[in-house]
Order: sequence, then C-alpha cells, then structure tokens
Amino acid sequence: MAGAIASRMSFSSLKRKQPKTFTVRIVTMDAEMEFNCEMKWKGKDLFDLVCRTLGLRETWFFGLQYTIKDTVAWLKMDKKVLDHDVSKEEPVTFHFLAKFYPENAEEELVQEITQHLFFLQVKKQILDEKVYCPPEASVLLASYAVQAKYGDYDPSVHKRGFLAQEELLPKRVINLYQMTPEMWEERITAWYAEHRGRARDEAEMEYLKIAQDLEMYGVNYFTIRHSGGRSRRISVSSNVSLKPAWSTELSSRTTRTTQKKLSKTKTEFLANLFYLEEEEKYNKKGTELLLGVDALGLHIYDPENRLTPKISFPWNEIRNISYSDKEFTIKPLDKKIDVFKFNSSKLRVNKLILQLCIGNHDLFMRRRKADSLEVQQMKAQAREEKARKQMERQRLAREKQMREEAERTRDELERRLLQMKEEATMANEALMRSEETADLLAEKAQITEEEAKLLAQKAAEAEQEMQRIKATAIRTEEEKRLMEQKVLEAEVLALKMAEESERRAKEADQLKQDLQEAREAERRAKQKLLEIATKPTYPPMNPIPAPLPPDIPSFDIIGDSLSFDFKDTDMKRLSMEIEKEKVEYMEKSKHLQEQLNELKTEIEALKLKERETALDILHSEHSDRGGTSSKHNTIKKLTLQSAKSRVAFFEEL
Repeated sequence: MAGAIASRMSFSSLKRKQPKTFTVRIVTMDAEMEFNCEMKWKGKDLFDLVCRTLGLRETWFFGLQYTIKDTVAWLKMDKKVLDHDVSKEEPVTFHFLAKFYPENAEEELVQEITQHLFFLQVKKQILDEKVYCPPEASVLLASYAVQAKYGDYDPSVHKRGFLAQEELLPKRVINLYQMTPEMWEERITAWYAEHRGRARDEAEMEYLKIAQDLEMYGVNYFTIRHSGGRSRRISVSSNVSLKPAWSTELSSRTTRTTQKKLSKTKTEFLANLFYLEEEEKYNKKGTELLLGVDALGLHIYDPENRLTPKISFPWNEIRNISYSDKEFTIKPLDKKIDVFKFNSSKLRVNKLILQLCIGNHDLFMRRRKADSLEVQQMKAQAREEKARKQMERQRLAREKQMREEAERTRDELERRLLQMKEEATMANEALMRSEETADLLAEKAQITEEEAKLLAQKAAEAEQEMQRIKATAIRTEEEKRLMEQKVLEAEVLALKMAEESERRAKEADQLKQDLQEAREAERRAKQKLLEIATKPTYPPMNPIPAPLPPDIPSFDIIGDSLSFDFKDTDMKRLSMEIEKEKVEYMEKSKHLQEQLNELKTEIEALKLKERETALDILHSEHSDRGGTSSKHNTIKKLTLQSAKSRVAFFEEL
C-alpha cells in the first residue's frame, strides 16, 4: 500500500514538473514548420531553434517577423516570445525572413541555404512589385529563375508551353505590352538556353547579382514629416549611439587614402545637413517625405519617386539615432552641427526604424573589418565545397560526354549493321535470282539440244525418204514427175531443216554461254556474301581517356570509388580562377547590357503607353537621361555633390 502511494506521488510530482508549452508555426519562403516552445522561451531561443533546423549559420541577416495592426514588427531576441504583442491563439505564426540585406551578395552570402532564402525572397518581392524591375531585366531574371528550377535547357524535354503555369514576370510588365504568353516564353527561353552548365546555386547567385542593382532592392520605406523648427542636442527616451568609422582605431588595412575619404565624407555630411535645414524653412508645416533604410545608409525620397533619393546619409556620417514618442532624431558625427528631426505616424514605426538602423549600421561596420574566425571558417568550407562541386561537375560532364560518344558510336554501329544486313539481303536476293536464271537457262539449253537432235533425226528421215522416192521415181513418168516434184519439195524441206538445225545449234551455244555467265555471277554473289558475313560487326572499343587539363586537381577513379587529391597549389590555382571569373564577368556585363538594350528595343513597339505606371515613367526618364549606373553609383554621386549645388537645386523646387 505504501509503495503504491509513493509511486502515485512521484508520478504527480513529475507531471507538475513538466514545463508548459505552446505551439509556434514558422513560415519560410518555401516551407512551414511547427515547434512546441516553452512558455519561458525568449525570442533568441526560438530563433536559434529555427536556424538549427534549417542548418543556417549566417543568422545575422534574418529575423522572425509578425504583424501588429497592419504594422510589421520583428521578434526581439532578449524578450519572451509571449510578451510580444502577438496573437495568443495557437499556433502563433511568425515569418522567417531576411531582415538585413548585403551590399554585395556574391562576397557576403557564403552558405547555399542563405543564398537560396535570399533568392526566394527577392524573387517574390519583384513579382509582387514591391521592388521595381524594368521589363528587359525582368525577362533576364526570369531566365535565371528557370535555370535554377529546371536545370540545363533540353529541347526534347522543355517544349513549347512548359512555362505556361509558372509565375515569372510581374503583372505590371505583362500588362504593359501587347504580347502573348507564348511570346514572353520564347524570349525567356532564348536566354534560358544560354545559361547551360550553371548549377542551381550559381543561377540563384546570378539572379541576386542583377537584382541587387535595382533601385528599390533592400530598401525599407517609411512615411515621415519634418518637425517644425530646429533643435540642438536634446534628451530622448530611446537612444543608441552608432560608432562611426573614424571614432575607433583604424585597422591595419586602413590607409591614408581611407582617412582622406572619411574626412571628405564628414564634409559631405555637413552639406547634406545644410540642405535639409534649408528645406525645413520651406516645410514648416511638415511636408510628407519617405525615409529609406538600407545597407548603405539613410535616404530621403519624394513620395512620388521611390527610385532615386533626393539626399543620402551613409552610415559612417551618423553618430547617434534616437526617438521620443513619434519624433525621430538623427545626430551627425560632428557635435557642432544641428540635429535633423522628423516625425513618423506611429511609435512602433519609430521602434522598427531604430531596429533597422542599428542592425544595418552594425553590418556596415562589420563589413569594413577583418572577418571573424567563424566567417573565415565558413568561407574556407564554402571554397572547398565549391571546388569539390566544380570537380564533381567536371567529372559528370566528362562521363556525360563519354556516354554521349558511346551512344553515338553505338548508333553508328547499329546503322552500319543495319546497312550491312540490307546489303546481305540484297546479295541473297541477287544470288537467288542468279540461281533461278541459271536453272532456266540450263533447262532451255537442254530443250534446245533435244530439239536440235529431233531436227537432225527428221533431216535424216527426210534424206531416207528422198532416196526412197528416187528409187521409185522410175515407175512412170507421171510418178517420175510427181517424184521430181516431191524430191524438189523434199530438198527444199531438207534445206529448211538444215538451216533450222544450224540456227538451233547457234542458239544452244549462246544459251551455254549465258549459263556460264550466270554461274560466274552466282560465284561473285556468294563471295560478296561471304565477305559481308566475315566483316567485324563492332570496331574495337579501347577509348583512350582524354588527359586532364593541368590546372585541374588530380583525382583517381578505381572501380566505383572516387578519391580527390587536393594540394595547396590547387587552392591557389582555384583562387586565380575565381579572380579570372570576376574579370570575365565584368567583360560579360557589357555584352549583357547590349542584350538587354536589344530586348528593350524589340518589345518597345508593343508597349501600351496608357498602361505605364508612375515608376515606369520615372525609370524611362532616368534611362533617357543616360542613367544606366547601378544603385551604389547613384547614391555615391548624390554624396559627391557640393552643398552649393544641392541647395540651389532645392530652392528651384
């Protein structure tokens, strides 16, 4: 009894000790996951669990997003999950998305899973028209998306209409031109066929390299209004200091040139701030503007033009960002310069702006320092993995080439075998015809000989009859006359018989000669058939493997096992190849731009002008003015403008 009571007590105590949990649903760009979380878990606990499940190590780009009353918010790492303003109805849903974007995707994104998640998110933003993309660039990006999904183009597999169910172009682009889906598919497929040999990760990276030059890529837009009047350093309720590049000790890589650039940037910030202060004089009522936050800095936009910022502040020009209620304050590096203030619509929007500013500034500074040990290890592993995949692709390409050559050889041998079979069949038929002809000629010759013998016999009988008639011709004159007449007739008949006999003899000789020729043809046909039968069907197959290029690391194939022999020189050579690929990429960029211009010219005649959006018109005007530079170059040009020119520009508005 006591034992039963003790067991029940221990069971109840274990039951009480079990932590309470709640269900969380995580939605990624291509999957959904559900987890049971403890009530005490903080945001970091859940975030780390998701990253481990995905195998993601580049966690600093991502976050868990949720929505509060039509406003986007991100899960805080140091706050309990259920303490956030989220729905308490289970499962609690979060979206695992990229929160911060790289300046250069090719250099910063190391893991393949990171590249894939960015590719899916950027692709969705372009298709949803959250990021403006010109029509010709949309077609090129669509071709890389098809390469990433379907692999190399194969006309026998990817037939007309295979993209009919795919969403590859923004609806804005489709509606802008008088083109059928078949016409769009034809142009996408033409570029898709040129991407042969690119693996999925390579095609996705090419997609990101093109997309990162779009004006709206990676920019978070917020509606703001200028605060009335100007204010110097003030106290705020939430405050964060952003350490600029020149406020810390310069790293060993920093040179005098870098210091000059930083000093120049400091001067440019003064000019930018003067521009905004002058603008405040004309905007005391609070003109509505757009604030853009991205990996490069803060940008001020006209609400009607999200493509080109009016002014930009790189992160290394900003010392401090803070907010009090709905008022946001930006402090420059130089403490003598007045602060720049603006108002947002909601307090939680200020919180979101501050989060994005802190994260982007941290990554901005991180990119300009030496890589951490973890990042160095990840990059080394990525290089080794890339080298392994490259060698694997080369091996598969060689095997595919050898297989194709073997298939071509097999097809050629089958064709030759079929041809020889047809020749043998024809030779057999010719032989049979020759044999039949010879038999007929032999039979005819035999008949002719018998006829000749019969004629000779009849001639002898006629001669005997003529002698008998001569013997009896003496009986009477009448009989004599009759006999003479019969003799004359017999002589004529005998002459005819002799001529016929001679003709038959000649015909028999001719038949014998034809028979001999037919037997000779039969002998030749048999000899040809024997030659065909004894000819080798398959040539000896001793392919000599093609020697490997000297710049490819050696590897041996023994049976079904594959072993690689990496050397230090191989990695150096691979690094040189990567540098060479970068140079080739720059050379190809010019060709790619020419192709884009050709496509743009080709489809321009089909454009419906009345369906152009405001962004289409702005992009066309920018292109007509020669604006073909990248997003980075545009922002760089803005920060290089003198203060005088920018103030004059604003006064003309």
